[in-house]
Formats: sequence, structure tokens, C-alpha cells
Amino acid sequence: MARRFSAPYQSEPVSSLASWARNLAVFAVVAVVVSIIIVRFDFLEMKPALMAFFGGLAIAGLSILFGLAGFAAIWQNGSRGMARILLAFLINGAILAYPAYLALQYRKLPPIYDITTNPIDPPRFDALAHVRTGDGTNPAVYAGLYSAEQQRQFYPDIEPIELEVPVDRAYAIARQLVIKRKWLVIDEREPQPPRRVGRIEAVARTPIMGFREDVSIRVVPDGDDSRVDIRSASRYFDSDLGSNAARIKKFIDDLNTAADADALKPVKKTPVTPPKAPAKTVKK
Repeated sequence: MARRFSAPYQSEPVSSLASWARNLAVFAVVAVVVSIIIVRFDFLEMKPALMAFFGGLAIAGLSILFGLAGFAAIWQNGSRGMARILLAFLINGAILAYPAYLALQYRKLPPIYDITTNPIDPPRFDALAHVRTGDGTNPAVYAGLYSAEQQRQFYPDIEPIELEVPVDRAYAIARQLVIKRKWLVIDEREPQPPRRVGRIEAVARTPIMGFREDVSIRVVPDGDDSRVDIRSASRYFDSDLGSNAARIKKFIDDLNTAADADALKPVKKTPVTPPKAPAKTVKK
């Protein structure tokens, strides 16, 4: 008796390539998320954490290849598994979208990691100097003439900040902005006579991976006004992909806005106490 092959589509076998594509995509998500957690919370050193991250990206790429092969197999033999392939592509797209954007930034932006409003006399890293001496870390000293020239070419609007407020108020406003951004303050020194130079050293983090980028702010008097310089430098890697420049630009904008608002505040007048009338002398 001849066999009948009238079974519906659901009875067809699921493509093993489609299953591999989906499973690899899920594993890639786990690898990437675990590597991000490792970096943000310092569970391992930087190199092993980055190896796990790039391993996750490689697995996502392999999942795409399995998905393409599975799509070709389904097209030829009519097996099931298209939903699994589409799910794998969706997951892999979400994983690879941000690294692809960073790769474009790497090609477009200069390979520098140290940005400052004052390349001639940049704010120093004093308290943070000891954390920039390990293996694979960038030094605490300023990156030098090449970095300054690249910064001038690509970020010409990053310049010293002139504020029409006294140095004490400028320091207080800058400190408020640092606290608002939740940067980790390592050292802070208020402007004190005779030089009245204020300094703040803090650690910022990149949004996703949480890479540490060190920040130094210097506030000096300029007559009755004040001048603020800021420096932001990545602790790792030779290129910051524009993160330090973006941080400084945003800080400059917020600092100018806050200083303008502070200058418009009415000055509270101290009430003058009328002098006491002298006691009357009674002549006898």
C-alpha cells in the first residue's frame, strides 16, 4: 500500500540550523550581559571581561551565519523553523547594533583619549594618578601635542570657561554639577587664600559598559570673575570614541547655564540696624 504524504506543514521537521541559530543568539545575549556586569562591578580584570564581551559578539555573528544557512535549507526542503531564525536575527541585531555604531565612530573620530579645555596647562590628576599606573592603563600625564592638535581639529568649541561669578560661587556650582551627575568624587579642594584655586577630581562612567573616565576640574579667580578648566581622560584604550568630548561639552553648557542663573539672583541685602541713641545723662 502506497504511503500518503498529505501531512500539513506543522508535521514537517524543524530545521536544526534554525534551532542552532536561535540557541546561539540566546547564548550570545547571556555572554554579553555577563561581561557587562563583570566590567561594571570589577569582578575580573579588564582583559578577561572584554574577551567575554567580544566572544559574545562573535557568537552573535555565528548565529547569523547559521540563520542564513537555515533559511536556505528551509527554502529548499520546506522544513519549519523560520520563526526561530527571525527571533535569532532580532536578538543578534539588538546585540550588534551598538558595537556597529561604535565601529563607525572609531573610523570617524580621532584616536585620542584625553580631552581638556586647556591643552597648554591642563588640570592635573593628583589623587587619581595612582590608579593610572597599572598594566594597560593610560598615564596620568597629559597625552601631549598630537592629542591637542587632533582635539583642535575635531572639537574646536572646547575652550576654557569664563564665568561672571566669583571663584567661590563658580567652584560651588561646578561641584553641584558633579554631584548631580553622580560622578565619584575622589578629591575636592575649595578655593583658599592666597591663590584661591579650587580643584575637583572625580570618576565618571560610560553609559553601557561602565568604563572609568577620570575627570579633573580647576577653578581659578579672574579678577572679580572666575575661569574653569576641565579635563576628561579615559583610563583604558587609545580612543574614547568621542565620550570625553561629549562629557566636557555638556558640562560646559550646564555650567554656563547655572552660572547665568546664579548671576541673575537678587542679592539679599543685610538689614541695617539703626544705631542706638546715646543714653541720656541726667544732671543733678
